[in-house]
This record gives sequence, C-alpha cells and structure tokens, in this order.
Amino acid sequence: MYPRIMIDLKKIEENTKKISSKCHANGIKVAGVTKVFCADSPIVDAYIKGGVDYLADSRVQNLKRLQNKGLPVYMLRLPMPSEASEVVEFSDISLNSEIETIRLLNLSAKEQNKTHGIILMIDLGDLREGIFNEEELFETVSKILKLKHIELAGIGTNLTCYGGVIPTGENFGKLIDYKNIIEKQYGINLSLISGGNSSSLYLLDDNKMPYGINMLRVGEAFVLGRETTYGNAIEGTYDDAFILEVEIIEVKAKPSLPIGKIGMDAFGNKPVFQDKGIMTRGICGIGRQDIEPDGLICCDERIAVVGASSDHLIVDLTNCQQAYKPGDFLRFKLTYGGLLKAFTSEYVSKLYLSDD
Repeated sequence: MYPRIMIDLKKIEENTKKISSKCHANGIKVAGVTKVFCADSPIVDAYIKGGVDYLADSRVQNLKRLQNKGLPVYMLRLPMPSEASEVVEFSDISLNSEIETIRLLNLSAKEQNKTHGIILMIDLGDLREGIFNEEELFETVSKILKLKHIELAGIGTNLTCYGGVIPTGENFGKLIDYKNIIEKQYGINLSLISGGNSSSLYLLDDNKMPYGINMLRVGEAFVLGRETTYGNAIEGTYDDAFILEVEIIEVKAKPSLPIGKIGMDAFGNKPVFQDKGIMTRGICGIGRQDIEPDGLICCDERIAVVGASSDHLIVDLTNCQQAYKPGDFLRFKLTYGGLLKAFTSEYVSKLYLSDD
C-alpha cells in the first residue's frame, strides 16, 4: 500500500551500535530517543540490539509502547501537570523544571508506591526548557530534596533544538560546575549529567567532550546517521535506513508559472514561482497532511520537489532520463522533520526490510 516508508532495521541497528559504542568508550550512557518513529516496536528492538542503555520519548502514548522492553524509560518532554500520574506509571525518570509539577509527580509516586527519578533541566541559553535563574535552581533543588517519593537523579540541558545554540566545552562546563556545587552544598551524588542530544556527538569526535557528561539523548544520529550541530554525516553510518516511496498519479507538460492573478494557497500563504518554461510535472499521491515537502530528498537527483497541497506532491521530472508515468514510484530519503511527519501519518504505511 502506498505511500509507504521502507525501514531497514539492520541499518538502524548498525547506526545505533556504531554511535553507542563510541559513547560507551567515553564513559557516556545513551538514551535512545524513539519519538520520531512513534516508539514503533521493531525499531525500538533495533535500538536495543544496537546497545542503548535507556529508552526515551516525549509522549505518554509512546511511553506505553516502551513497557516490558527490559530498559529504563525516560519521559523527555517536561510533563504536563495533567499527565503526572501516567508519567510516573509509564516512565522511570522524567525531565523537569517546574517544582509544582514535581510535587504532583511526588503525589502520584506516593499513590503508586514508587520512587520517581527526575533530571532537573537547566537552560544554558537555547531558551527552550530548563531553569535559567541560578537562585531558582538552588531553591528548586532544596525543595526537591524534601520530597519523599522523588529522587534527584541528575541535571541536564538541551541545546540546538530551539535556539540553535551549539554545545561547547564552555556551556557544558557550566553544567559540570552546577553539578559540583549541588553535590557539595547538599551532600548528595548526582548520578546522571545529561548533555543534550545528537548535536553533542561532534564533541566526541573532536575529543572536546568535558569530563563528567555521562549521558546523551540520541535519536536523529541513530535513524539518519548524522550529528545535528553541523549536519555532518557520521562516519560508518547509514543515511538511508528510512526511504519514503510514493506513487505517481499524473504526468503532464505544463507551464512552470500559474496562469492568472495570484492569491493565497490552501494554507494561507501567497506562493512565489520561478519561470522555468514548460515543465514535465509529476503529481504523487501524498501531501502536506503526511509530509513536509522541504523534508524530502529525492533519490534521483534529477528530480526536484516543486511544492505540495494537502493531498498532492508536485515534482519536476523535466531533466529525468526515465520517462515516468502514472503508476511508477519515486523514492525519497528524509530529513528528521520529514521522517517525523511521515511516520506520524496514519496514511503512510510501513514496510520492514529483511536482512538481505
């Protein structure tokens, strides 16, 4: 059934093994982030075979799919207060920054006769989640340590995802400084210092990862074989473990410029077009409801994505050597955003490739 994502589980396992081994050699444990593929069980199993230490996701629905896999489960997104009970039920550790939410987790853990671990998030400048004010940080630690059903397992930060701030020895050094101050001031041991995501991997290759960072949350590097600070490929990994295959439903020679006065498109934008003369235009049976057009990388480099409406993807076939026709298929590699949207769509089927 088309459109479909073809998933090479062996390549995902090899990517995971390559990157996890490098992390382990540097004293860093790895949380395999499963959100981009909605914690799909066969892919989770490939992570586990590849050697991850934890499983991590940002949605309670996905945390439920990670149960009984034999590894600790992390809640990545700051818990919504309304889901505190489920977060405690379906994860061992969650990332937090709000003391009132942590108190709700404590109450839920008491009701469930559990101790729930948290990683207290510190904002080092990317301006997404985390405590930014130093005074608030230490006040929050003091309050957490009074909660009987919460364990302060460690501290962490997130970089690049929102503000694009690059992980460096300097900003990670601040995280290590906070670790040392908290341990000394409160007489506790913080077992986990979580130094971000796939964007931090380049520091390992450059031998610049500060001593003390002992956990990373990795997703994109496993599924697409690249670090996310500079977008560079990771040596020895695959970038084609996921391939989107779509079916052509129309091929026509048409002008490259629409004819008539231009207004808004179906999404409220006023499109801009470049005059390329008559174009061999293909339409594929997939659209913005399922994919992000900018997240598609055509395996045939002579094909260019022109645009998309909610159910139609328009491509330029003018320079192709092959004479495509309706019923033929096009294949695309995916960016992280492209994979996220395509895998989430219920209209895109999944095909798991065998080892051969």
